[in-house]
Amino acid sequence: MASRSPKFHGRVEGAAAHCAVPGCPEPGEYKAPLSAPTFDGPGAWQWLCLDHVREHNARYNYFSGMSPEEIEAAQSPIAGWDRSTRAFATAAGADPAPAWADFRDPLEAISGRFGDRFRRETPVRSRFSGEERQALSVLGLGEDSDLHGVRKRYSELVRRYHPDRNGGDRAHEKKLAAVLDAWAKLKVAPAFA
Repeated sequence: MASRSPKFHGRVEGAAAHCAVPGCPEPGEYKAPLSAPTFDGPGAWQWLCLDHVREHNARYNYFSGMSPEEIEAAQSPIAGWDRSTRAFATAAGADPAPAWADFRDPLEAISGRFGDRFRRETPVRSRFSGEERQALSVLGLGEDSDLHGVRKRYSELVRRYHPDRNGGDRAHEKKLAAVLDAWAKLKVAPAFA
């Protein structure tokens, strides 16, 4: 029996209790089709041990049932290049160009070229909702913050306001609750997804 490497491609640890070949006591860890796949889907599968999946692969013929023309077309080096591609020109039925408002331009690489005229025409949209902006202000952060910076600031404020760090003093309890609430809102904010 061949040695099994955990890095061996295609092996699924514990996929089936036994190989699908009758009388084989080895675990079935390799997926193999029962019959040649059809165009409607991959078909039915069986789980085989390493030795039996090697036997299965040795007898498997991708081209069985194909005519000589179909085999030649499948082996052609330009197979698939004869298909039509998406139209890039603005024509009837072509995809429309994206709206300028969909682009973020933090370095002003595009908008810098058009000056103030572009900035006035483009509405400024915040990536945060009103509640999320309020939560950022509780943490003392701006809208340019990333999730790592928010998490870091949250940790700093929890340590600052927690009663255990202040000798049991509960004077900062409301601030701590506001920080906890702000973190709960910001950690699931779509802007950080």
